[in-house]
Amino acid sequence: MATVKVYDQNKQESGEVTLASDVFEIEVRPEILNLVVRAQMAAKRAGTHNAKTRAFVSGGGVKPWKQKGTGRARSGSNRSPVWRGGAVIFGPSPRDYGFKVNSKVRALALKMALSSRLAGESLLVVKGIELPEAKTKHFAKVAGALGLSKALIVAPEDNETLSRSARNIPGLTLTTPDRLSVLEVLKHKQLVLLEGAVEPVQARFAGKKGA
Repeated sequence: MATVKVYDQNKQESGEVTLASDVFEIEVRPEILNLVVRAQMAAKRAGTHNAKTRAFVSGGGVKPWKQKGTGRARSGSNRSPVWRGGAVIFGPSPRDYGFKVNSKVRALALKMALSSRLAGESLLVVKGIELPEAKTKHFAKVAGALGLSKALIVAPEDNETLSRSARNIPGLTLTTPDRLSVLEVLKHKQLVLLEGAVEPVQARFAGKKGA
């Protein structure tokens, strides 16, 4: 079990919290992280690019000129890929780039990502963030006090005030335990857990031993 300090929004110590060793102290294997990150990035690809094959190019109903006697190369259709305005050979077509990764491997990768932040001393547990109103300047002041630059902040649940206050600050992303992903954790240099989010994050792995 790892015991880390809990800070208030002014970065004054306000207690300690114990983190589960089977979630935050896992040996990091880069190949597992790489696999899951590639899967998540592939799933984000739209895959809507398309090029017309000769079946979809307009025209081509008549042979451009007779087979013999013209002195020109034989041609059967102006939809041919060798013609200007013709079809595209082996062009892109709509597709799904996603590929399957077992749920246990995905769970293990997320544990490794969380563990890497703890091991790199880039994990900060904050008791809570209270703002007088949804204003960017209020959140920016808290972020400055906590020393946040490029950070992923995990709140226990959706909070409209925090969300509206943080969305215009470059480098800061607000999320919840159920939306936590390997890609988001690794994209940000710092991981901030609000104290109320610690238990829900650990609960995601209840009964999952990993791969």
